[in-house]
This record gives sequence, structure tokens and C-alpha cells, in this order.
Amino acid sequence: MLVAVLVTGGAGCSGGAPKSATGPTGAQRSEEAAQQREEAAELQKNREELAQIEANTREEAAEAKALGTEAAARAKARKRERTAEADAKKRERAAEENAKKREAAARARARQTQEAKQKQQEETTAKQRKDQLSKSNKQRRKTSGGGEATSTIRISQ
Repeated sequence: MLVAVLVTGGAGCSGGAPKSATGPTGAQRSEEAAQQREEAAELQKNREELAQIEANTREEAAEAKALGTEAAARAKARKRERTAEADAKKRERAAEENAKKREAAARARARQTQEAKQKQQEETTAKQRKDQLSKSNKQRRKTSGGGEATSTIRISQ
């Protein structure tokens, strides 16, 4: 269409009417430019808002991830603490059991030692009685042997 206008305009027609009918005027161009600037400004504003929303979304996601990581770390720490407490209780019980076993073994050794001492004392006493009986039997034989009177001297031990 623009080509046709140029052809007719070049043929000798007056230049006022056909140009305004076919081409935009200065006011229309200015209005279109203002509208384009407005649309560009709105588009830029929308881009900035979108960037802000995306930044907020990333920040919220990072906070949520940090909270999750922190909760997992707390849970892991609690689990380690419970495990350590359980291990400590096991070690304490084992130590108590070992102490009881050592005490029982010590009592058994003391009892054996006491029994051994008592047995040795009984054997010593029995030997002393035997020796004393043997001496007294020898002395009786000496005095009752031939009718002779012999004096015996006893030595007490």
C-alpha cells in the first residue's frame, strides 16, 4: 500500500492528503513510542518482580534446607548421646560384675586360706597329741618295766 501512495504522490497529486491517510502522523508516532516505553517499563518492572520472587523462593528454600539439616544434625547428636549413654551403662554394669567376681574370688581364696590354716593347725595339734601320747607311753613302759622306780621329769612344751 505504501508503494501505491508513493506512485500516486509522485504523479502530481497534492502531498497533504495522501500522506496523512496512509502514514502515521507525528502525534500517532509519539503515542506509539510512549506506549512502547510504557510496555517496556512494565516489562522491566515485571522482570524485577519475577527476579525478586525467585530470590525470595530461593531464600525460603535455603532456609528450609538449613532447618532440615539442623534438625538432622540434632537428631544425629541425640542418637550419638543415647548410644554413648548406653555404652557407658554397659561398661558400668560390666565393671560392677567384674568387681563382684573379684570379691567372690577373694572371699573364696580367703576361705581356702582359712581352711588350710585350720587344717594345718588341726594336724599340728594332732601331731602334738600323738607325740605327747607317745612320750607318756614310753614313760609308762620305763616305770612299769622291771619294778624299778624311776623318776620321770616332764618337760612341758
